Amino acid sequence: MSIMNATPSTEDAKAVLRRDAIARRDALPAVTHTTSAEIISARRFPLPLAPGMIVSAFMPLKNEFDPQPLMRKLAVDRVRFALPVVIGRGKPLVMREWAFGEPLVQGVWGIREPAPTAAAVDPDILLVPIVAFDRTGHRVGYGAGYYDMTITQLRARKAIVAVGLAFATQEVPAVPATPRDARLDLVLTEREVIDLRGR
Repeated sequence: MSIMNATPSTEDAKAVLRRDAIARRDALPAVTHTTSAEIISARRFPLPLAPGMIVSAFMPLKNEFDPQPLMRKLAVDRVRFALPVVIGRGKPLVMREWAFGEPLVQGVWGIREPAPTAAAVDPDILLVPIVAFDRTGHRVGYGAGYYDMTITQLRARKAIVAVGLAFATQEVPAVPATPRDARLDLVLTEREVIDLRGR
């Protein structure tokens, strides 16, 4: 969600949630990060997969949940992967195709991303990083609104499923939301699979 499209009270409330959730996430020991990623990757993935389906993931920033163990599991089903590229403030992300073993370059904030020559694709499933989330499917990110814009744009083009990856400690009772916020369909934590479709 863009800060320009939120009331000050909504943005202030999100800032508090963001600060507290990041503090909780950063306090988790390294072993929790590793074991949580392993637990999620060991589970049966809650969506049907078929060869050639495109799953967009992300390279973790700071202490974000690491999706790479899950990606390696999904690779067995011969899905294709994409990673996000920031092309400008206020613009949706571009998802560029990528496969394990291919080089990555440093993008905005040092995030690893595919080279500019990689093909842009529209994924079928998005693995979404989370700072905080609630059980209505709303999430808090870092405040620039990239994923809200991207999910909304993709949903206007095709049926997609947005799947958040988070530690259970990142759940909050309620995220203040506006009509511009894009809801998640599922959230995967080390404790459970939270299906938010139909809520």
